[in-house]
Amino acid sequence: MTAAELIAIAAFEDGKETQAFPSFGVERTGAPIESFARIDDQPIKTREHIYKPDVLIVLDSSLIGTIDITKGADKNTVIIINSSKAKNEFKLDLAEQNIYIVDATKIAMEIIGKNIVNTTILGAFAKATNLISLESLKKAVSQKFKEKGEDIISKNLRAVEKSFNS
Repeated sequence: MTAAELIAIAAFEDGKETQAFPSFGVERTGAPIESFARIDDQPIKTREHIYKPDVLIVLDSSLIGTIDITKGADKNTVIIINSSKAKNEFKLDLAEQNIYIVDATKIAMEIIGKNIVNTTILGAFAKATNLISLESLKKAVSQKFKEKGEDIISKNLRAVEKSFNS
């Protein structure tokens, strides 16, 4: 959910209309969940589930093959996967040129010191999609984590930048 919120905040900083929302069921703690962000130049009037995503962010690549992560995706859908594997190791029936791999886990462990990839991977999202600017993403991270202190903000900003440049 944090990643979707940060995308929405960053897009808003870039002058866009935004929404961010989760989709919860009867999941247990630690179970895969979905969250969504909408970005548009026009006011967003719909509040429904997103059935045909333009972008998918996969924080846990072990889900690929166990659940249908590409449901609703097509050849134009951009997929950003947190993994140390090469993209040809993933068996996805989508256009390979739209699949981006970033080892957000490695970056998070190096910089943050914890396996917290939800902010880290957003640098790759900004770079791959151009839907949000790096500068607005940094503002969003600073705003979202201001109560956690400068050290947490600084580490997350460095992780976002490294992901953006990877």
